[in-house]
Amino acid sequence: MARRLELNHELSKLFSELWDADVNRFVPGKDYTIDLQEKAGFVQQGSSIARDSASEPLFRYVNEERLKSTKTFAAFVSLLDNYETSTGVAEVVTPQEMAENNRFLDAILETEVMKLTHQYLVRKNWSKPSLNDFKSQLYDIWFQLYTRETGKGPDSSGFEHVFVGETKHGKEILGLHNWVQFYLQEKHKQIDYKGYVARRKKSRSDEDDQVLSLQFSWKGLVKPVGSTFIGVSPEFEFALYTIIFLQSQEKVTREMVQIEEYELQIVVYRHGKYIGTAYPVLLSSNNEDLY
Repeated sequence: MARRLELNHELSKLFSELWDADVNRFVPGKDYTIDLQEKAGFVQQGSSIARDSASEPLFRYVNEERLKSTKTFAAFVSLLDNYETSTGVAEVVTPQEMAENNRFLDAILETEVMKLTHQYLVRKNWSKPSLNDFKSQLYDIWFQLYTRETGKGPDSSGFEHVFVGETKHGKEILGLHNWVQFYLQEKHKQIDYKGYVARRKKSRSDEDDQVLSLQFSWKGLVKPVGSTFIGVSPEFEFALYTIIFLQSQEKVTREMVQIEEYELQIVVYRHGKYIGTAYPVLLSSNNEDLY
């Protein structure tokens, strides 16, 4: 039995500051509306069939004007279509894609969220004070290609896994923990939302929650349950996962944090010097047997 994690007060305080500083975050009911419908049923990993508890899409409305006019979101969306999503298929990074990666990093480094993150990492001696050094460090952690499938050449990166999603042997969905990618894939009829799992004991409606556990199928495969932040900016997720990645050399780091009224475990897997995967896990959900 895994030991019960203690709440990390230092990170809870820092992540709450980042949450408050995240002015680009989309507000539920204003910048987007979701239609959760029914609770998800249990599905085995690797299954291609799930009971569909949701006949309608998850996202009813997203303010696309705001997506396009917010610098970090616009730069982020331009990165999403740069990836070959099957592991084992070598990625090719064109000069244009490299420029887009850099443009995205430049955009997020201008935000208060990433400034606070940089200050914290410098205080801890995990990052250098120079902005250029910090940017290079972020590029390496997130965008350097590495091999997930032996003998196949570089086929993955931290960014691709966490934000874009990949498929493995056509049998399993890896990653895809980002709400913007979910929305865009759903809009293009690539994702079929199947249902959700919510928190217990809370003061707001499920629709207003900004961390949810979702079940969906993508490219014919079912993701049993994946937790995701909803509405947050890309810089907010980048900040959380980078901080947890840099604080430890362990293969897997799990930190329990309280952000606003969400009790979460933030999980980061290391792939050598790079991010393997990273995602939030909603604790105190009303359906723990789904995990």
